[in-house]
Parts: sequence; structure tokens; C-alpha cells
Amino acid sequence: MAQAFDAAAQQALLAQRAEEALGLAKTLGADAAEVGASVDQGVGVSVRLGEVETVELSRDQGIAITVYVGQRKGSASSTDASSASLRATVEKALAIARYTGEDPAAGLADAALMATRLPDLKVHHPWALSTEQAIELALRCEQAGRSVDGIHQSEGASLSSGEGVRVYANSHGFLGTQKGSSHSLSCMLIAQDDKGMQRDYDYTSARNPVHLRDPEDVGREAAARTLRRLGARKPPTGTFPVLFDPTLAAGLVGHLMGALAGGALYREASFLCDRLGSPLFPEWMGLEERPMEVGATASSPFDAEGVQTRDNRFIEQGRIASYMLSAYSARRLGMQSTGNAGGARNLRLLAPLTPRHELLQQMGRGIWVTELMGQGVNAVTGDYSRGAAGFWVENGEVQYPIEEFTIASNLNTMFAGLMGIGDDTDTRGSIHTGSWLVDAMTVAGS
Repeated sequence: MAQAFDAAAQQALLAQRAEEALGLAKTLGADAAEVGASVDQGVGVSVRLGEVETVELSRDQGIAITVYVGQRKGSASSTDASSASLRATVEKALAIARYTGEDPAAGLADAALMATRLPDLKVHHPWALSTEQAIELALRCEQAGRSVDGIHQSEGASLSSGEGVRVYANSHGFLGTQKGSSHSLSCMLIAQDDKGMQRDYDYTSARNPVHLRDPEDVGREAAARTLRRLGARKPPTGTFPVLFDPTLAAGLVGHLMGALAGGALYREASFLCDRLGSPLFPEWMGLEERPMEVGATASSPFDAEGVQTRDNRFIEQGRIASYMLSAYSARRLGMQSTGNAGGARNLRLLAPLTPRHELLQQMGRGIWVTELMGQGVNAVTGDYSRGAAGFWVENGEVQYPIEEFTIASNLNTMFAGLMGIGDDTDTRGSIHTGSWLVDAMTVAGS
């Protein structure tokens, strides 16, 4: 194993380096400055067909310094946090700032917005895991999947475990630190019949290793997901309702948040420009972020600019209630930061939930999509077209697997046509959602 990771010591060291860099920036002529620093350490193993394929021990660190000379901005970064390197990095940032044009929106977030409430959100749960133990868990996961009748081949199982520390400080006097951890286990398997081969996977992920699912459960679920895809055929061409699996529904939320992001809005590169307060979803739909949720995937008391994070309601009663803004994008739009520099944290739906089998009954005849391919989403117009795979549904019952087709619509139309959300909530990422049933999409199949 790599050397032990002393998170508290790393936290203190990075805080010291950040304050040193801010002092240098002021001494060398910066009017304002901000520093972000991080160090991460982890182990990753992968196995295939009962043999170890890779073992990776990683340790990464970096420090990024941004300085402001008037309203000119310069940034530089380094992987070396020594005093000599800090001085060189600050000098480079200042040199860049002096050659850039003035930007009226440039500068630190307002001092009044700096975080003052910095609770421990319980996101740091180190795992005292030896390389041998990591390999054993991955082998158990793969073996459980390979033992299921019908599994033909394996693409392996992988386990990763890591922890890290990040620090943000600026010349307002703000300094925030946070320790964190992340652990995951995944397995991908292959099945074959007379129509060809299919593959699928499953995974588990958590801040706290005690919340990971059992390796055998992950392997067996990967096998079940793979086997159910055998015998896939093309669906008919037409217009049908579509049920998006929870992982894919989270992607739809991601497209929504990308369109609500200040950077896209001030560049006029979003299909939601000038739509604040307008209806987008059915009235029963709401969406908010909860960045102070204890133990959650993306929890943090401060954003990437030191602004106090807060619960933000982005969709309320189907209407766009807020944009997602950093200090810079807020200034460009004549608004105020929503504490979202670095993105949204812990998105949660506020909507009635329906069992998935009831959504299928409601669908009647249509498509349950479990995989999407390609990047056919136009953020400017909202046009949506993706390759897909999944299952054909008749009379509310799953009939057979389908593949090699595309689904197309526009995100405005899809959001307005949202018929229901499943209670099969996927909690593995920062977006918690169940399946989404959309009333009609164009399907191009056979």
C-alpha cells in the first residue's frame, strides 16, 4: 500500500500553503487573490476471469492561484506546493493578469456572501483496506456474476477507494477546508445466444464503505442485467411513450441544470434563456438542491468561490424558480450568486412517486430505455436525439429486449410531457431520481 494518508495533517498543510500564497500575491502587487488546493490518495484494482489485471496506487496534489489586478485576471497552477513553487506560480498568474483585458464582471465573490457556517457534513469515511483485501472483494464480485447460468464471458470487476482534502481561501479572509472520501465497486459481464453477444454492468458507490452493497449482490445484478438483454431486436418506427431508467433520468436532470447554468445563459447558449418564472414541467414537479445534507455525495458548506451554499429551489410547481449562478455569471446577468460555483450539489426531486410497474401500465405500449448512446443533445435549441437500447412494452408488460434504435424530441417538449416519476430512486450519485415517463417521443427502429 501507499503511505498512510493523514487527512488532518494534509488539511493543516494545505491551509498554511494557501495563506502563504495569498500573502505572496498581495506582496507582489495583486489587488485580490484566491487559492484552491487539494490532495487525494487512493487505491484501484481490477480483475478479470479470476486474475488480477491492474493495481494502481495514486496520489495527486495541486494548487491553483488566481490573482486580480484591477479587473484583470490571471491564473496559474502547480503540482508542487513548496514555497519556491508558490512564488513562481503567483508570479506567472500576475504576468498573465497584466496582459489580459479588463472584465467588468471579474473579481472575487462579494465578501458578504462568504460562508460563515462550516459544519462537519460527515463526508469523510476512510477505508482501511489493504491491496489484498481490495483484490479479494473484486474477485468475489466477478465470481458471483460469472457463476450465474448463461454468463459467457467477463470484462472484469473493479474496486476503487480514495480520500482527499480540499482547501479554498481568498483575500477576503475566507479559508474553508473539507475532507472527503469515495468508494466504489463495479462489474461488467457478457452473455451470448444465437443472435449474438450482449453486455451490461452494475455498480455500487458511497462516501462511507459500510453503505456499499455486497460484492456478490453487485455481480449477480450485473449478470441479471446482462442476461435480460439477450435476443434483442429492433422496435417499430413510430411515436411512443418512453420510460427512462433512473440513471438515464438523472442525465435528463443534468441537461436541465446545464441549461440553467449561468455560463450558458450569459453566452446565450441555452434553450432556457430569459425563461425565469416560466412553466417548463407539469405543476406537480419540483427540483431543489440540498448542499448541506449530511453524508451525501456532493455535500459542501461552501462553493468553489467560498460562497455559503444553501438549499436552492430550481423548479417549483413546474416553473423555473432559479438559475444556477456563480459570482461571475451572476454579474454578467445582473443577478446575485446562488452559491453554485462548481455546480449544483445533491439534487432532489419534489414530486409524487409511482411504482415502476404502474408507470409501465400507464405507458401501455411503448419503450423502456435502459441505455443511451451518443451525444445528440443541442443545449441551444433543446433538440434531443440519442441512440438507445432497452425493452419493448405492450399492455403495460415488458415483452422483449430492443436495440439499434434512436429516440428523438426536444427537451422543452419532453419536460412538459413528463407523465410520472418512479419510486425506484437511484441514490448512488448526487442526483437522486427514479424512472421518468415521457408521454411521446419519435422512435426510429425497423
